[in-house]
Amino acid sequence: MSDLPIADHALLSDRHSAALVTRDGSIAWLCFPRFDSESVFASILDDNAGHWSIRPSAPSTSTRAYVAGTMALQTTFHTDEGTLELLDALELGGGVDPHRLGENAPHTLLRGVRCTSGRVTIEMVCRPRPEYGLVVPVFAEIDSGVVATGGSGRLTLSLPAPVTGLGGEIRVRFTLEAGQHRYFALQRTRLGEPLPGAYSQAAIAAGLAATTASWQQWSAMHQSYDGPWRELVHHSGRVLQALSYQPTGAIVAAATTSLPEEIGGARNWDYRYSWVRDASFTMKALWVAACPDEAHEFFAFMTAAAAHSRPDRHLQIMFGIGGEHDLSERVLPQLAGWRGSGPVRVGNGAWDQPQLDVYGELLDAAFRLRGQLGDIEPATRTFLVALADAAASQWQQPDNGIWEVRGAPRHFLYSKLMCWVALDRAIAMADQLHATDRIDEWSTTAAQIRATILEKGWNAEAGAFTQAFGSPELDASSLMMSIVGFLPASDPRVLATADAISARLMDTRGLVYRYQTDTGVDGLTGTEGTFLLCTFWLAHVLAAGGRSGEAREVFERAVSHINDVGLLAEEIDSETGEQLGNFPQAFSHVGLVNAAWAIQQAESGNPADEGRAPENAS
Repeated sequence: MSDLPIADHALLSDRHSAALVTRDGSIAWLCFPRFDSESVFASILDDNAGHWSIRPSAPSTSTRAYVAGTMALQTTFHTDEGTLELLDALELGGGVDPHRLGENAPHTLLRGVRCTSGRVTIEMVCRPRPEYGLVVPVFAEIDSGVVATGGSGRLTLSLPAPVTGLGGEIRVRFTLEAGQHRYFALQRTRLGEPLPGAYSQAAIAAGLAATTASWQQWSAMHQSYDGPWRELVHHSGRVLQALSYQPTGAIVAAATTSLPEEIGGARNWDYRYSWVRDASFTMKALWVAACPDEAHEFFAFMTAAAAHSRPDRHLQIMFGIGGEHDLSERVLPQLAGWRGSGPVRVGNGAWDQPQLDVYGELLDAAFRLRGQLGDIEPATRTFLVALADAAASQWQQPDNGIWEVRGAPRHFLYSKLMCWVALDRAIAMADQLHATDRIDEWSTTAAQIRATILEKGWNAEAGAFTQAFGSPELDASSLMMSIVGFLPASDPRVLATADAISARLMDTRGLVYRYQTDTGVDGLTGTEGTFLLCTFWLAHVLAAGGRSGEAREVFERAVSHINDVGLLAEEIDSETGEQLGNFPQAFSHVGLVNAAWAIQQAESGNPADEGRAPENAS
C-alpha cells in the first residue's frame, strides 16, 4: 500500500490524532493518542508497518464521500452480488459544546459496515505494528474482541464475529444480507491503565451516530461563508478543524510525516507540528471558514508556546502540539518510505533555525484578533512588544527564510518584509500594547526597512521583486508584499512580479513553484513539485489587483487537483499531476480559503483589507 497515490487517502480526526483511509477501506496511517505519537498503522510508508482493512472478499469497485458537514467517511463497495457501505470515524466523545469539539475523545477508531443490497462477504484484516512498525504485538482473544499488547500501549479490537485467523494479524470473515450491519472499534490505552472491555455493537453504532452529529453541529454553528466555491471553503474549514489539537488549539501543518516532495527524493519532512508562520495565514482562513473562537485558540497556543522561549535565543519557529520546544530530528531506518522515498524522518531539524519572518507572523495574527483580545494581559503585551523590538534589532541579519532552507543563510526579501509587518502591526496596536512610547522608534525602523526593500528587493534584470537582496531569482513568497499590505495589489511592481512568476515560475499545468531548486539556494539535492499555497497566492494577488478573471483561472487550476473527498497535499507533480508531500496539508487549504475570499471581495467591489477580519465570517 506504500505505492498507492497520496490522493487515494482520506482523513479521519478526533482533534487529537489522525488516520488516513484508502479507497479500498484500509487504514494506512494512524497515530495514537496524538497527531505526533508513534504510529499504530503506517503502511503508507512501508507495506510491513501495519494496516487495518475492511472490504468485500469478492472483487469490487468503490466510491466514497464524507457524510455532509462532517469528517466521517462513507465508502461504498459494489460487487456482482451486492453493495456494502463502510462508515469510518475517529470517535469525538459526547456531551460537549460544539466549541469544544473532541474534548472527550476516547482515542477510539470506529468502523461500521452495512449491506444495502444483495449479499456481501466481508473480510477484515487487522495488522497493528506499533512504534512505526518496530513492534509485532502479542494477541489475546477476549469476549467479542482481541487485545494486542506491545510497545507503550495496548489495543483493544472489538469485533462483530469470531476470529478466523490469529497469527501476526487478526482475521475475520462473515457475510451480510441486505439490511444487515455490523460494527468494529479499536481502542488505545497506555500500559498501566485499566484494560477496557470490547465495545458492544450498540455502543459503536451510537458512537458513530454521535460523532457524525457532533461534526454537523459544529458546521452548522460555525460555517457561514456564502461566496464562490462555498462547499470547498466550508470543507477546508472542517479540514483545518480536523488538523487542530483540541487540548491546546495548536494546528498541525499536516497529518503525516515524510510523504515526499519528489518521488524517490530525500525532501521528506515531519509536518505533525505547529508552525508560528502558519499563524497569520491561518487566522484569516479560520475567520472565513470556521469562526473567531478557533482563531483565538490557535493564537493563544502560539503566544503561550513562543513566550516561554529562552530570551537569549531567536524566537523558535515551530512547536510540538503540546507546546514542546525540542523537536530534534531522527531517521527511522525500518521504514522504506512512500514509493521508496526515504529517509523517513520524525522530528524536524528546522525547529532551531533563525527565521526572522515569525515576528511579523505573530504580530499580524494579534492584529487580526485585536477586536477580540480587548485588554491584553500584561505578560502577552510584554511578549508582543518584545517581538516588535526583536524585528527592529534583527531585520538586517541573514536567516534561513520562509522555506527553511538548509543552505547558507541569506538576506531573504520575505524575512525583511515580515519584519516590516511586525513593526507596522505593533504601531497600529500601540495603545492596546501600552507601548505608545515606542511608536517613534518603531516608525523610524519600519521606514528604513521599507526603503531598503524597495531599493534592494526590486531587481531590474528580473523585472520583479526577487527572492533575496542582490539575487535575480524569483520566489513566490514575494507575492505576499501586497497580501500583507506593504504595497497595493494594483501597484505596477506587484503586478509585474505576478506576471514574472506566471511566466518563469509556473509549470505547464499553470501551477506555481516556490522557487527554482536548481540554484542550490536550499542546500538540498533533487527537485520538488509545484506548491499549491503559492498558486493560491497568485490567484489572491491577481484578484486584489483587479484581474479577477485571471484569478479565477488560476484558482480553478489549483482546485482541479483536489481529490475525490476534497483534500489537498502540499504539492503537485508537474509531470504526472499527482499530489505530493504531506497530506492533507493545512497550508493548501488555508490558501484555498483566503484566495476564494479575495476573489469574492474583488468581484463584489469590496477589495480585501488585509488587516481586517472578513465581514462575512461568523
